[in-house]
Amino acid sequence: MKENQTHKIPQHVTDIILQSISDGVFTVDHKWRITSFNRAAEMITGIKCDEALGKYCWEVFRSNMCETDCALRRTMKQGKPFVDTSTYFINSDKRRIPVVVSTSLLKDKDGTVLGGVETFRDMSIVEELRKELDGRFQIGDMVSRSQSMHKIFTILPQVAESDSTVLIQGETGTGKELLARAIHDLSLRRDKPFIAINCGALPDTLLESELFGYKAGAFTNAVKDKPGSFALAEGGTILLDEIGDVSAAFQVRLLRVLEEGEFQPLGAVKTVKANIRVIAAANKNLSKMVEHAEFREDLYYRINVIRLTLPPLRDRKEDIPLLIHRFITRMNNIRGRAVTGIDKEALGLLMSHDYPGNIRELENIIEHAFVLCPNGNILPQHLPDAFIPQPLTSIDHNNLENELKSAEARVIIDALKRNNYNRLAAAHDLGLHKSTIFRKIKKLGIKLPKIDGRSASH
Repeated sequence: MKENQTHKIPQHVTDIILQSISDGVFTVDHKWRITSFNRAAEMITGIKCDEALGKYCWEVFRSNMCETDCALRRTMKQGKPFVDTSTYFINSDKRRIPVVVSTSLLKDKDGTVLGGVETFRDMSIVEELRKELDGRFQIGDMVSRSQSMHKIFTILPQVAESDSTVLIQGETGTGKELLARAIHDLSLRRDKPFIAINCGALPDTLLESELFGYKAGAFTNAVKDKPGSFALAEGGTILLDEIGDVSAAFQVRLLRVLEEGEFQPLGAVKTVKANIRVIAAANKNLSKMVEHAEFREDLYYRINVIRLTLPPLRDRKEDIPLLIHRFITRMNNIRGRAVTGIDKEALGLLMSHDYPGNIRELENIIEHAFVLCPNGNILPQHLPDAFIPQPLTSIDHNNLENELKSAEARVIIDALKRNNYNRLAAAHDLGLHKSTIFRKIKKLGIKLPKIDGRSASH
């Protein structure tokens, strides 16, 4: 007993150690009031120990985990520790601080639970380094490590500065609008409006009034002037999305606007000058449409000054982990969740998918997973049913054996027929020894004609 006492660390030494470590540490009682708060916790949060003691932990930290999925609450409820959970809190300067937290029960020497203890590490430097690294693979809201996307990222600043008309081609869900926004945000027009119009979603009459606006009295119920998207985007950028779906008649009107730089609202007698940059986007191959007289050649060349083609996700699968990380981070922030990542098996299932819906489909899959996975890693069972490996159904072995025998018999009979029922020739045809085919014919009950290929008369 004396020997144990000689090795016991005095309480004041324990306090010194606690105050010296670089990780923030705090403890709470059963009522969730803070009972201790070390020096590192003060430095990271910007809140003094005296201010924190006695307050509810959520009043001090204001974390995204506090209301929905508190790691410390899970520890207190389940009686087990949680290690390295990623989250963030808002410090005294109202700045978002990314942290990694670990939690465990706080017990006395007799094992009585006094409350909970949480350590947290400031990940701001790591986050900044990650952002710097991601900057090499990111423009605007677009992220990619693929070579084809890197080529687009490289030239995008020059494209944005040029103020030329741009045509963005790519399948649905590849991020054409995001690319158009990135061009606008990098351009000298960045402080002016960016307006996107889906041309394929509206008939000609509605599209005309939506783009060009109208004057009061232009048609029934037009009681006052309404500016169109071209007027609202003055000085900025307008995206004409799915331009390949525009009718031949409306293509003529668009061509005049692009050539003359002016438009005429419905019911107006004068044209209006338009100082805007036009970006067009299409999920169809416009050059082939021109060849088949489905799209005006003069309009095509007017919008095809600079063409950028976005590859489908199936051709840039190296981006899937990067995109998943981005979606998880964003949805954690929006929904106040603590999803930490994705399980290797689940990632493998997503990597093997072809994504006909491209990035939009992947985002929907992760959103589906968030419904079923409030915290921790996304697992295969959190993915849509199509991705969940199905268990083998029960097999009727008798039926299976009969089917195999039947299939084997058909193969042998076909070989016999090809060789005029000469069993030796059939055996060679199938790569079997003659005794093997004789045995199988007998075992399978295959009936042979009385005169076979061994006879001169067959």
